[in-house]
Amino acid sequence: MLQRLTAYLLIVSLVSANFSRFFIYAGFELNRNYIATKLCENRDKPQLHCNGKCYFMKKVKQAQEKQNTDERQAQKNLFQEANYSQPARIKFYSVLLSVTKVPNYRIQLPEQSRNIFQPPRHA
Repeated sequence: MLQRLTAYLLIVSLVSANFSRFFIYAGFELNRNYIATKLCENRDKPQLHCNGKCYFMKKVKQAQEKQNTDERQAQKNLFQEANYSQPARIKFYSVLLSVTKVPNYRIQLPEQSRNIFQPPRHA
C-alpha cells in the first residue's frame, strides 16, 4: 500500500514538473476574469485589450527561468572535479622470453596397417 502511494506520488511529481506550462495556462484560463480585473498590469488601459495576457506571460517566463535554474543546479550536482593527490607512477617491467625448440616428430602408420587400411575394391 505504501509502495503504491509512493509510486503515485512520484508519477504525479514528474508529470507536474513536465507540464508546468500547461498548469499555468489552465489556471490562467480558469481565472481569466479575475486576472484581467485584479492582477493585470494594463487593467487601467482597456484600449490595449491585454485581458491578463501580460500576467500570463510573466508567469510563463518565471516558470521557464525556474526550470532553467533547476537544470543548471542539476548539472552542477552531477559535475565532479577530479582531484589526484598522488602523481602517477609508471613502471616498466622487462619480460624475458625463453625460446625452446620442439622436436619435429613425423607421425606415420606402421607398415602392418597398410594392408588393413585400403580403399574398397569394386568388382
